[in-house]
Amino acid sequence: MKRVVVVGGGGHVGLPFSMVLADRGFDVTALDIDEETNQKINSCVMPFEEKGATELLKSVLDGKTFRATNDYSVLKDAEIVVIVIGTPVDEHLNPDPNAVSAALMNCIPFMNSSQLVILRSTVFPGVTNTVKRMFESFRLNPAIAFCPERILEGHALDELSRLPQIVGVWEESASVRATEIFDSLGVKSIVVTPEEAELAKLFTNVWRYIKFAAANQFWLMSNEAGLDYSKIREAIIYEYPRAADLPSAGFTAGPCLFKDTMQLAAFSNNNFALGLSAMQVNESLPLYIVSQLEKKYDLKEMKVGILGAAFKGESDDIRSSLAYKLKKILLFKSKEVFMTDPYVTSDSKLTDLATTLSVSDILVIATPHSEYLGIVTSKPIIDIWNLLGNGSKV
Repeated sequence: MKRVVVVGGGGHVGLPFSMVLADRGFDVTALDIDEETNQKINSCVMPFEEKGATELLKSVLDGKTFRATNDYSVLKDAEIVVIVIGTPVDEHLNPDPNAVSAALMNCIPFMNSSQLVILRSTVFPGVTNTVKRMFESFRLNPAIAFCPERILEGHALDELSRLPQIVGVWEESASVRATEIFDSLGVKSIVVTPEEAELAKLFTNVWRYIKFAAANQFWLMSNEAGLDYSKIREAIIYEYPRAADLPSAGFTAGPCLFKDTMQLAAFSNNNFALGLSAMQVNESLPLYIVSQLEKKYDLKEMKVGILGAAFKGESDDIRSSLAYKLKKILLFKSKEVFMTDPYVTSDSKLTDLATTLSVSDILVIATPHSEYLGIVTSKPIIDIWNLLGNGSKV
């Protein structure tokens, strides 16, 4: 039974991967600095929403093939070390390519040259090579592979065993060792160089971000013309395969798409007009919605209820959620703001749905949770997602 340590193994990317590996015959330790998260995991409590995860967590804990800790010494006996630490952007939207290397400094004293190191999170192009040079500076020469996660948050357990895996390596020996792992998950591996894999991951996320921006730009144009984009979209995609991937309008946020667009812009020396335009469109929606409300209502005398705090439907993840950008603007523009979410537990300022519906004069659906499908109210609801099927105009 091969021993695996997943550094950052308590998070949205690391924990599902850890559990799936444990379920497929590996002995897995999730190494995470957040001891509260580790305690939850070891007590069979998922720290976030993930479909089917609670059952799998119980299975691998009962089978004693999985555990969580903050003790770096577990790295000593690991044959495979998976690094799940992303590249953040700072307050000036500049990526920090040294974040992964800095985090690895805590790991280095416990590592050795016989290990396989897999970088799993999205990184700035060139980070894999930086990590290689860092190991060499400590006279270590582990096999290194960049194998980016490709999952949709909330559906990780399904997709980890279904989607092909990109494997970025320089050496054949590293390719063999890395692909063996993903073979055990029942998925195909596409072998490229680390630099190609790094860009493949960024291109994937930025492509989605640009597609959403196109849909949001179409919505803005339609709304300005007094027309309903959701009806136009339905007419376009109906039995027409070449437009089947045209998204609906809505807030485009979360911990990856915006960040990775900024990373790609920095990589291209900010010569990425398409990505910067996409950012401008997607990030402008909350302010545009408020400006439209000001035209129709005496907003400064109204209480506004925001339905949803998470960055996407059926999730409890509020990272980079545009619902909070909307709230910040409304706190300045309206009389009072209430926010509710059926999944989010990390924000103590949220109110329950019944209270939000009762006290608000107007409602804005910020997150398309299916729970809101049953809402019955005579109050105006702003629904750019067309979640309720009544149109997306503001």
